[in-house]
Amino acid sequence: MTEHTSYRVGLIGRTIQHSKSPPLHMREGAAHGLDYVYELVDATARNLPDSALGDLLDELEARGFAGTNITHPFKQAVIPFLTDLSEDARMLGAVNTIVFKDGKRIGHNTDWYGFSENLVRGLPGARLDRALLLGAGGAGVAVAHAALKLGIGHLDILDQDRDRAERLAAELNERFGQQRAFAVADAAESLPKADGLINATPVGMLAHPGIPVSPDLLESRHWVADIVYVPLVTELLAAARDKGCRTLQGGGMTVYQAAEAFRLFCGKQPDDERMTAHFNELCAEEARS
Repeated sequence: MTEHTSYRVGLIGRTIQHSKSPPLHMREGAAHGLDYVYELVDATARNLPDSALGDLLDELEARGFAGTNITHPFKQAVIPFLTDLSEDARMLGAVNTIVFKDGKRIGHNTDWYGFSENLVRGLPGARLDRALLLGAGGAGVAVAHAALKLGIGHLDILDQDRDRAERLAAELNERFGQQRAFAVADAAESLPKADGLINATPVGMLAHPGIPVSPDLLESRHWVADIVYVPLVTELLAAARDKGCRTLQGGGMTVYQAAEAFRLFCGKQPDDERMTAHFNELCAEEARS
Protein backbone atom coordinates (compact mmCIF):
# COMPACT_ATOMS: atom_id res chain seq x y z
CA MET A 1 0.00 0.00 0.00
CA THR A 2 1.40 3.41 -0.98
CA GLU A 3 2.07 5.66 1.99
CA HIS A 4 0.41 9.06 1.88
CA THR A 5 2.90 11.91 1.61
CA SER A 6 0.48 14.74 0.78
CA TYR A 7 -1.85 16.29 3.35
CA ARG A 8 -4.18 19.26 3.29
CA VAL A 9 -5.54 20.42 6.63
CA GLY A 10 -7.20 23.58 7.87
CA LEU A 11 -8.40 25.76 10.72
CA ILE A 12 -12.00 26.95 10.79
CA GLY A 13 -12.76 29.92 13.02
CA ARG A 14 -13.19 33.69 13.16
CA THR A 15 -10.47 36.36 13.02
CA ILE A 16 -7.69 33.78 12.87
CA GLN A 17 -5.23 35.47 10.50
CA HIS A 18 -2.53 35.68 13.19
CA SER A 19 -2.73 32.00 14.10
CA LYS A 20 0.62 30.23 14.53
CA SER A 21 -0.90 26.88 13.53
CA PRO A 22 -0.03 27.05 9.81
CA PRO A 23 3.74 27.52 10.24
CA LEU A 24 3.88 25.12 13.21
CA HIS A 25 2.16 22.32 11.29
CA MET A 26 3.79 22.91 7.92
CA ARG A 27 7.38 23.04 9.15
CA GLU A 28 6.81 19.83 11.13
CA GLY A 29 5.28 18.26 8.02
CA ALA A 30 8.31 19.27 5.97
CA ALA A 31 10.61 17.72 8.57
CA HIS A 32 8.81 14.43 7.95
CA GLY A 33 9.22 14.78 4.19
CA LEU A 34 5.54 15.49 3.66
CA ASP A 35 3.78 17.83 1.25
CA TYR A 36 1.75 19.32 4.10
CA VAL A 37 -0.38 22.42 3.60
CA TYR A 38 -2.31 24.11 6.41
CA GLU A 39 -5.00 26.56 5.30
CA LEU A 40 -6.85 29.17 7.33
CA VAL A 41 -10.61 29.10 6.78
CA ASP A 42 -11.64 32.38 8.37
CA ALA A 43 -15.41 32.86 8.43
CA THR A 44 -14.94 36.53 9.22
CA ALA A 45 -12.53 37.13 6.32
CA ARG A 46 -14.94 35.30 4.02
CA ASN A 47 -17.85 37.37 5.36
CA LEU A 48 -19.79 34.22 6.23
CA PRO A 49 -22.41 33.76 8.98
CA ASP A 50 -22.04 31.08 11.66
CA SER A 51 -24.67 29.06 9.83
CA ALA A 52 -22.15 28.42 7.03
CA LEU A 53 -20.17 26.02 9.25
CA GLY A 54 -21.69 22.91 7.68
CA ASP A 55 -20.91 24.19 4.19
CA LEU A 56 -17.29 24.86 5.16
CA LEU A 57 -16.88 21.29 6.40
CA ASP A 58 -18.43 19.98 3.17
CA GLU A 59 -16.02 22.14 1.17
CA LEU A 60 -12.89 20.90 2.94
CA GLU A 61 -14.00 17.29 2.77
CA ALA A 62 -14.78 17.61 -0.96
CA ARG A 63 -11.32 19.13 -1.51
CA GLY A 64 -9.70 16.05 -0.02
CA PHE A 65 -8.54 17.52 3.29
CA ALA A 66 -7.25 15.05 5.88
CA GLY A 67 -8.98 17.09 8.56
CA THR A 68 -9.32 20.48 10.13
CA ASN A 69 -8.83 22.24 13.43
CA ILE A 70 -11.78 24.13 14.89
CA THR A 71 -11.56 27.24 17.02
CA HIS A 72 -13.81 29.98 18.40
CA PRO A 73 -16.77 30.19 18.01
CA PHE A 74 -17.37 26.74 16.53
CA LYS A 75 -15.96 24.20 19.01
CA GLN A 76 -19.42 23.21 20.26
CA ALA A 77 -21.50 24.18 17.24
CA VAL A 78 -19.57 21.74 15.04
CA ILE A 79 -20.63 18.61 16.95
CA PRO A 80 -23.97 18.01 15.11
CA PHE A 81 -22.03 17.85 11.80
CA LEU A 82 -19.77 15.00 12.97
CA THR A 83 -20.06 11.23 12.65
CA ASP A 84 -18.48 10.39 16.00
CA LEU A 85 -16.47 11.85 18.89
CA SER A 86 -13.45 10.69 20.85
CA GLU A 87 -14.11 9.93 24.49
CA ASP A 88 -12.57 13.19 25.71
CA ALA A 89 -14.38 15.31 23.10
CA ARG A 90 -17.64 13.68 24.17
CA MET A 91 -16.89 14.34 27.83
CA LEU A 92 -15.95 17.96 27.16
CA GLY A 93 -18.73 18.66 24.70
CA ALA A 94 -16.21 20.54 22.55
CA VAL A 95 -14.10 19.71 19.49
CA ASN A 96 -10.95 21.40 18.22
CA THR A 97 -9.75 18.73 15.74
CA ILE A 98 -11.69 16.80 13.09
CA VAL A 99 -10.27 13.92 11.09
CA PHE A 100 -11.87 13.09 7.73
CA LYS A 101 -11.42 9.40 7.02
CA ASP A 102 -13.36 6.76 5.06
CA GLY A 103 -16.31 9.08 4.65
CA LYS A 104 -16.51 9.81 8.38
CA ARG A 105 -15.87 12.92 10.44
CA ILE A 106 -14.37 12.10 13.82
CA GLY A 107 -14.15 14.90 16.37
CA HIS A 108 -11.32 15.10 18.91
CA ASN A 109 -10.27 17.55 21.60
CA THR A 110 -6.52 18.12 21.97
CA ASP A 111 -6.82 21.29 24.09
CA TRP A 112 -6.99 19.38 27.37
CA TYR A 113 -4.06 17.21 26.28
CA GLY A 114 -2.04 20.33 25.46
CA PHE A 115 -2.43 21.70 28.97
CA SER A 116 -1.86 18.33 30.62
CA GLU A 117 1.33 17.61 28.69
CA ASN A 118 2.62 21.13 29.31
CA LEU A 119 2.13 20.84 33.06
CA VAL A 120 3.62 17.34 33.32
CA ARG A 121 6.72 18.35 31.36
CA GLY A 122 7.04 21.92 32.58
CA LEU A 123 6.41 21.39 36.29
CA PRO A 124 7.74 17.91 37.06
CA GLY A 125 7.10 16.80 40.61
CA ALA A 126 4.68 19.65 41.33
CA ARG A 127 2.32 18.99 44.21
CA LEU A 128 -1.18 18.45 42.83
CA ASP A 129 -3.33 18.02 45.92
CA ARG A 130 -5.25 21.25 45.44
CA ALA A 131 -5.37 24.06 42.88
CA LEU A 132 -7.32 27.19 42.00
CA LEU A 133 -8.53 27.61 38.42
CA LEU A 134 -9.37 31.11 37.20
CA GLY A 135 -11.91 31.03 34.38
CA ALA A 136 -14.72 28.60 33.54
CA GLY A 137 -15.10 29.52 29.86
CA GLY A 138 -14.11 27.42 26.86
CA ALA A 139 -10.42 27.23 27.80
CA GLY A 140 -11.25 26.71 31.46
CA VAL A 141 -13.44 23.71 30.61
CA ALA A 142 -10.54 21.96 28.85
CA VAL A 143 -8.02 22.91 31.55
CA ALA A 144 -10.31 21.70 34.35
CA HIS A 145 -10.77 18.37 32.55
CA ALA A 146 -6.99 18.04 32.27
CA ALA A 147 -6.49 19.01 35.92
CA LEU A 148 -8.74 16.22 37.20
CA LYS A 149 -7.25 13.68 34.78
CA LEU A 150 -3.82 14.65 36.14
CA GLY A 151 -5.04 13.74 39.62
CA ILE A 152 -5.64 17.11 41.25
CA GLY A 153 -7.72 16.09 44.25
CA HIS A 154 -9.47 19.40 44.93
CA LEU A 155 -10.05 22.01 42.23
CA ASP A 156 -11.50 25.38 43.15
CA ILE A 157 -13.04 27.26 40.20
CA LEU A 158 -13.38 31.05 40.21
CA ASP A 159 -15.19 32.88 37.44
CA GLN A 160 -16.80 36.32 37.17
CA ASP A 161 -19.99 34.40 36.34
CA ARG A 162 -20.56 32.33 39.50
CA ASP A 163 -23.28 30.28 37.79
CA ARG A 164 -20.82 29.26 35.07
CA ALA A 165 -18.30 28.13 37.68
CA GLU A 166 -20.96 26.13 39.48
CA ARG A 167 -22.09 24.47 36.25
CA LEU A 168 -18.53 23.47 35.39
CA ALA A 169 -17.93 22.07 38.88
CA ALA A 170 -21.14 20.03 38.69
CA GLU A 171 -20.23 18.69 35.23
CA LEU A 172 -16.76 17.67 36.40
CA ASN A 173 -18.04 15.93 39.51
CA GLU A 174 -20.58 13.99 37.48
CA ARG A 175 -18.01 13.13 34.80
CA PHE A 176 -15.36 11.90 37.22
CA GLY A 177 -17.75 10.41 39.77
CA GLN A 178 -16.30 12.26 42.76
CA GLN A 179 -16.76 15.61 44.51
CA ARG A 180 -13.44 17.14 43.52
CA ALA A 181 -14.47 20.43 41.86
CA PHE A 182 -15.92 23.40 43.72
CA ALA A 183 -17.06 26.88 42.68
CA VAL A 184 -15.57 29.60 44.88
CA ALA A 185 -16.20 33.31 45.22
CA ASP A 186 -12.81 34.63 46.31
CA ALA A 187 -9.22 33.78 45.46
CA ALA A 188 -8.17 34.99 48.90
CA GLU A 189 -10.06 32.09 50.49
CA SER A 190 -8.70 29.45 48.11
CA LEU A 191 -5.03 30.25 47.51
CA PRO A 192 -3.82 29.88 51.12
CA LYS A 193 -4.94 26.22 50.91
CA ALA A 194 -3.87 25.60 47.29
CA ASP A 195 -0.66 24.18 45.87
CA GLY A 196 -1.05 25.93 42.54
CA LEU A 197 -2.87 28.53 40.47
CA ILE A 198 -4.02 28.21 36.85
CA ASN A 199 -5.09 31.22 34.79
CA ALA A 200 -7.52 30.25 32.03
CA THR A 201 -8.91 33.77 31.52
CA PRO A 202 -7.85 36.26 28.82
CA VAL A 203 -6.41 38.59 31.47
CA GLY A 204 -2.74 39.10 30.67
CA MET A 205 -3.10 39.01 26.89
CA LEU A 206 -1.87 42.06 24.98
CA ALA A 207 -5.49 42.92 24.25
CA HIS A 208 -6.48 42.34 27.90
CA PRO A 209 -3.55 43.60 29.98
CA GLY A 210 -3.48 43.17 33.71
CA ILE A 211 -3.20 40.49 36.33
CA PRO A 212 -6.13 38.21 37.27
CA VAL A 213 -5.32 37.88 40.98
CA SER A 214 -3.52 40.02 43.54
CA PRO A 215 0.21 39.17 43.70
CA ASP A 216 -0.07 39.53 47.49
CA LEU A 217 -1.87 36.17 47.54
CA LEU A 218 1.04 34.32 45.95
CA GLU A 219 3.56 32.44 48.08
CA SER A 220 6.87 30.92 47.04
CA ARG A 221 5.45 27.42 47.62
CA HIS A 222 2.83 27.95 44.87
CA TRP A 223 3.25 26.89 41.26
CA VAL A 224 1.57 29.21 38.77
CA ALA A 225 0.44 28.23 35.26
CA ASP A 226 -0.90 30.57 32.58
CA ILE A 227 -2.51 29.59 29.29
CA VAL A 228 -1.93 33.04 27.78
CA TYR A 229 1.08 32.97 25.45
CA VAL A 230 1.13 36.46 23.92
CA PRO A 231 3.14 37.68 25.75
CA LEU A 232 4.94 34.51 26.83
CA VAL A 233 5.70 36.05 30.23
CA THR A 234 2.46 37.61 31.46
CA GLU A 235 2.16 40.02 34.37
CA LEU A 236 0.94 37.08 36.46
CA LEU A 237 3.99 34.95 35.66
CA ALA A 238 6.36 37.85 36.24
CA ALA A 239 4.81 38.52 39.65
CA ALA A 240 4.92 34.82 40.51
CA ARG A 241 8.61 34.62 39.60
CA ASP A 242 9.30 37.63 41.81
CA LYS A 243 7.71 35.68 44.67
CA GLY A 244 9.91 32.66 43.97
CA CYS A 245 7.13 30.51 42.51
CA ARG A 246 7.65 27.82 39.88
CA THR A 247 5.91 29.02 36.72
CA LEU A 248 4.53 27.53 33.52
CA GLN A 249 4.14 29.54 30.32
CA GLY A 250 1.12 29.09 28.07
CA GLY A 251 3.05 28.40 24.89
CA GLY A 252 3.49 24.74 25.75
CA MET A 253 -0.26 24.14 25.75
CA THR A 254 -0.43 25.54 22.22
CA VAL A 255 2.48 23.41 21.03
CA TYR A 256 1.28 20.14 22.52
CA GLN A 257 -2.32 20.52 21.32
CA ALA A 258 -0.93 21.25 17.83
CA ALA A 259 1.43 18.27 18.02
CA GLU A 260 -1.40 15.91 18.92
CA ALA A 261 -3.57 17.32 16.11
CA PHE A 262 -0.67 16.80 13.69
CA ARG A 263 -0.42 13.16 14.76
CA LEU A 264 -4.16 12.67 14.29
CA PHE A 265 -4.09 14.24 10.83
CA CYS A 266 -1.18 12.33 9.32
CA GLY A 267 -0.32 9.48 11.67
CA LYS A 268 3.27 10.70 12.14
CA GLN A 269 4.75 11.20 15.60
CA PRO A 270 5.79 14.85 15.84
CA ASP A 271 9.01 16.03 17.47
CA ASP A 272 7.71 18.08 20.41
CA GLU A 273 11.05 19.74 21.11
CA ARG A 274 11.43 20.79 17.49
CA MET A 275 7.90 22.22 17.47
CA THR A 276 8.56 24.04 20.74
CA ALA A 277 11.73 25.62 19.36
CA HIS A 278 9.84 26.71 16.24
CA PHE A 279 7.01 28.15 18.33
CA ASN A 280 9.48 30.19 20.38
CA GLU A 281 11.03 31.48 17.14
CA LEU A 282 7.58 32.56 15.90
CA CYS A 283 6.88 34.36 19.19
CA ALA A 284 10.24 36.13 19.07
CA GLU A 285 9.58 37.26 15.49
CA GLU A 286 6.17 38.57 16.49
CA ALA A 287 7.63 40.46 19.45
CA ARG A 288 10.16 42.16 17.15
CA SER A 289 7.57 43.20 14.58
